[in-house]
Amino acid sequence: MTLQEITAKMQEGASKKTAFGNTVKFSTDQGVVHIDGMQSPPTITNDDKAADCTIKMDFSDFADLIGGKLDGMTAFMTGKLKIEGDMGVAMKLQTILR
Repeated sequence: MTLQEITAKMQEGASKKTAFGNTVKFSTDQGVVHIDGMQSPPTITNDDKAADCTIKMDFSDFADLIGGKLDGMTAFMTGKLKIEGDMGVAMKLQTILR
């Protein structure tokens, strides 16, 4: 999967969700995915904007996370996922990304 394919998949999923009141940025070695959860439905872009929570990970791990092959908590515990900013926002993502 490319970053654009992942972004499109996330946009499709977000179209069925409601606002969650925060912004999140996934930062990878191949670019970023920004989720604006202040909108309903949330908007997903590849714009590198400030966010309440930034999640940093290698692109391959990010693709596995979005594809359902990697659990977010496992990724965090094994150091594959690093969180900067509001940890509570990161915890919300488990329900948002499903």
